[in-house]
Amino acid sequence: MRLLSRLRMNADERRSDTFLSTLIRVYPLLVLFCAVALSSCGYHVAGKADLVPKSVNTIAIPAFSNITVRYKLTDHLPEAISREFISRTRYKIVNDPNAADAVLKGSIIHYIAYPTIIDQQTGRASGLQVNVTLDVSLVERATGKVIFSRPRFDAHERYELSIAAGTYFDESDSALERLARDLARDIVTSILENF
Repeated sequence: MRLLSRLRMNADERRSDTFLSTLIRVYPLLVLFCAVALSSCGYHVAGKADLVPKSVNTIAIPAFSNITVRYKLTDHLPEAISREFISRTRYKIVNDPNAADAVLKGSIIHYIAYPTIIDQQTGRASGLQVNVTLDVSLVERATGKVIFSRPRFDAHERYELSIAAGTYFDESDSALERLARDLARDIVTSILENF
């Protein structure tokens, strides 16, 4: 009996020794594998990369063309994109496309606004959804090379309208300003990340 219990004990000790020695050999490889896997996963913070060629120092942002009936977004958008480039990048924004290293061209190809909330008492819309579709491209002026292109760039904005007759005012201009800021942020991030 004692011999049998000693043999079992020795077998258990050998198993634990084998397990420990295997763990000691495998652990550095496991740590190395995890480090490589985590460092190459492809995730990064948006807006921090700069995939625009180093030869581009100045960008011109002319007025966007517009084939819709809503013209005010074309007034707000180039200005908002310029502010976004100035605040987030090293690029200098110039007015003359002939003096720029790259030109950001854009066109508003679709604009629709429709009610999302209707006041039951008055029957008037108290909330609107705005959907806009753009074509955007950044082109290197000297070579004509397209640095970034995004056909069918979609954006959405919701805003509320005052329904009281005495306090009614049109919120669409401020909604378009918010939409232009959001679009500018998304466009600049997309250009920098080439996403």
